Amino acid sequence: MIPWPRKPIHIASLLLANLILCATVHSATSDWLIHPDSFVAKIRASAEGKEIELANGLVRRVIRLEPNAATMTFDQLVTGESLLRSVRPEAQIEVNGVKFDVGGLNGQPIHNYLDRGWLPQLKADPKGFRFSSYKIGRTEARFPWKKRIEWLSSDPPWPPPGASLHITFESPPDCPEMIVEVHYEVYDGLPLVSKWLSVRNASAQPVVLNSLIVERLAVVEPESIVDGAPANFRGAYRNLEVFSDYSFGGNMTADADAPAIRWKPDPLYATQVHYERQTPCLLECSPQLGPETRLAPGENFESFRVFELVHDSSDRERRGLAVRRAYRALAPWAQENPILMHVRSAKPDAVKLAIDQCKEVGFELVILTFGSGFDIENEKPEYLAQLKDLADYARERGIALGGYSLLASRAINAENDVINPKTGKTGGARFGNSPCLGSVWGQEYFRKLRQFFEQTGCGVLEHDGSYPGDVCASTNHPGHTGLGDSQWRQWLVIRDFYHWCRARGIYLNVPDWYYLAGSTKCAMGYRETNWSLPREQQELIERQNIYDGTWEKTPSMGWMFVPLTEYQGGGAAATIEPLKDHLPHYETRLANLFGAGVQACYRGPRLYDSDETKAIVARWVAFYRKHRAILDSDLIHLRRPDALDWDGWLHVNPRLPERGLAMLYNPLPEPIERRIRLPLYYTGLTNTAVIQSDDHSETLALDREYGVEITVKIEPRNRKWVIIGAP
Repeated sequence: MIPWPRKPIHIASLLLANLILCATVHSATSDWLIHPDSFVAKIRASAEGKEIELANGLVRRVIRLEPNAATMTFDQLVTGESLLRSVRPEAQIEVNGVKFDVGGLNGQPIHNYLDRGWLPQLKADPKGFRFSSYKIGRTEARFPWKKRIEWLSSDPPWPPPGASLHITFESPPDCPEMIVEVHYEVYDGLPLVSKWLSVRNASAQPVVLNSLIVERLAVVEPESIVDGAPANFRGAYRNLEVFSDYSFGGNMTADADAPAIRWKPDPLYATQVHYERQTPCLLECSPQLGPETRLAPGENFESFRVFELVHDSSDRERRGLAVRRAYRALAPWAQENPILMHVRSAKPDAVKLAIDQCKEVGFELVILTFGSGFDIENEKPEYLAQLKDLADYARERGIALGGYSLLASRAINAENDVINPKTGKTGGARFGNSPCLGSVWGQEYFRKLRQFFEQTGCGVLEHDGSYPGDVCASTNHPGHTGLGDSQWRQWLVIRDFYHWCRARGIYLNVPDWYYLAGSTKCAMGYRETNWSLPREQQELIERQNIYDGTWEKTPSMGWMFVPLTEYQGGGAAATIEPLKDHLPHYETRLANLFGAGVQACYRGPRLYDSDETKAIVARWVAFYRKHRAILDSDLIHLRRPDALDWDGWLHVNPRLPERGLAMLYNPLPEPIERRIRLPLYYTGLTNTAVIQSDDHSETLALDREYGVEITVKIEPRNRKWVIIGAP
């Protein structure tokens, strides 16, 4: 048998090539990911008034206003890259069965690139909506947010500061009199632009808004593929990443839950290299169905929002940091990161025991979990009074209380479930059967939820099986008229409810990608049955899940899971209870999670069962609270857990006294000593760093790739953390 080599493994050195590449474009003193303050959003018209520019030093979008409004330039200013190859309408709406372009210019001879010398020959579509006026302003909050400062390690602004542009278009002769406004925002310190539409029926008759396209951009193709199906194209090469608050799908990743974002072949692009002209280089942002909405005279309609993030690198870590930074700005409530417990029993004595233990060790939130007996739909006055007493008891001890509710993936009855348009019956939904949010049951369900929070003062909702995007062909549900508006109307119901919660400071655990609509946290990503594996196997898999889940999520955006009692099987080998009998494993789980800044749902009847157990839990809670700001900060991936050698990650924040905190783990049954390289570029340090570990401190010079090497000794199946500061 050949022994596995235990040589120093410098996995972090794989970042060097990308950091060197970044250094040719950025410097540590001008990089927006380190020093964003100098990149201020501005919107200004050209001297002759024919163009208007949205820019912040990172991204620029220029809209031509004559002979009609159309985007002519979309640039990444850091790299000098032009993203646009062809001019298209700013939007499109379908009214009473007829489609109308909003803005745009026709006459471009080829669509590989956009030559400004062609401007004189470009013409407005006489059948489309025409530019009328514009207004410049500042960004505005999409909805109110009541901050829970006690769960935030900083005080993020809301709305994200920046500038706004509102362009008004008037309807053509063959369209009912309507006014379309196209809205844009560009943000300080982010290569990010957002866009949405509002439509007003200015006629004397009702109209039906059948469909709409919020954004259509003819984007430069990121690669050359001559043949093959569209699935062969690698979207990861695009430097334009697009997402929306119109997200659903029952998934926990942004790409899977982006029904409004589609990359399509461009039918005008006859001179592309793909033989069948199937290059997916036309961005369209529109609902999959509908909205099929009737607008009465004078009534307004507002679309979902599209967010366009422009990358400046192909490096996976840097692109992930950009996405995380965007979500910190657009959904700052997702930075609320309370330490939480899942209580298995909703009986008052069991809940009070859990609250008391949380108070003793520093936990901050209690959720009455699935299977606990908690029933948020119970309207009995005595039940609501009981929950109010428990919520008051928790609040007096600095603990927030709430509970679990399942929305989708259950059947109510034939009258209230979504109707499959293919069969005319229930069944065939995303999770088999699901209630329609526009049914009588759906309307009553959300009335009960609002009533519960108003009467009990509870501050937490774990909303499982959120609206997954099911359509409904029923014509008898009061919340929608038929199939065409069913998806749009149901999304409005869930969005508006989450907005309502956000305005009241109600914390939302939602296992779906609803951050931009107001949810606070979803799962980091794990397989529930893995918590039935032997304890030792769970430890490493947990770190793998965290490592993999934080490429595009901040630590606070994802929850993990710690079943303190048996969960879906596994018996004694998988179970932590009795806690005092498995302290090394319990401490490893606490170190994994608090060392990542990732909160888990600790599910069981108690957090500790002895003084020694209590001391271990309290020690790791204290560690997290002491270093909360840096642990909640962005995470750099050092080495993925594989049970072959050390693994770990590095938290970085150039705006804190603690610029970095590295968590390093030894999964091996013997002690290790390793030389480990820490890439410190994103700490903002440029010359030297103070490295502190185990009461030992030293000042090291950074190499020209902004890194240092340190020697680390870690005991068997143990861990070590290293704090990085400025000299």
